[in-house]
Amino acid sequence: MMKASLKGKYETDKSGAAANISVFASDVKFRASLTDATFAAGPSLNGLVLAVEKPGSFIVDYNVPKKDFRFQFLNSVRVAGKPLNLNYIHSRGDNRTILDGTLVLDSANKVSANHVLGSRNGKFKYSYLHGGVTTFEPSYDLAKNSWDFAVSRRVYGDDVFRASYQTSSKLLGLEWSRNSKINGSFRVLASVNLAEEQKIPKLTAESTWDFEM
Repeated sequence: MMKASLKGKYETDKSGAAANISVFASDVKFRASLTDATFAAGPSLNGLVLAVEKPGSFIVDYNVPKKDFRFQFLNSVRVAGKPLNLNYIHSRGDNRTILDGTLVLDSANKVSANHVLGSRNGKFKYSYLHGGVTTFEPSYDLAKNSWDFAVSRRVYGDDVFRASYQTSSKLLGLEWSRNSKINGSFRVLASVNLAEEQKIPKLTAESTWDFEM
């Protein structure tokens, strides 16, 4: 089975497109991804990434123009009876290793942490789902010594409205997204930097179409 997706993206100062093609063979998925850079100034290999993935186990990405590999290993263990989902990500080019973990306390509460080995870069996030439709997500950035806040609410089944605020950059974001298997997916984002003298909103719109062949 083969699946493909095409994404169009528009920003106030530029626009672009991206494509993703996946081929499933037994329990392994082969994927080719093309980013905006691939379509800029005519077709090229810029932004072309090839990947091999075994869902829930590992992902190996190869960035063709950069000749760079990225390895990601996934695992799940139980801590005090609670599932802990772990990610180990290593990029060979910049020799960077990231550890990421999410502890699912129950159906409404999750705690996650992200750390770049050998640095002070680390993030901690708590997620609380209220009433099955509203999610509160405070997070703390260790390197910036600052808090970020986000709240999202699902309406009409497929639509999600989200508001976020980054205290370090004073960036306020508002987002509307829809993920529908019938009508496709889209995302509209408006952001404004409250620290700037001229608070001009930046608008971004994305639309994704999925195909099965």
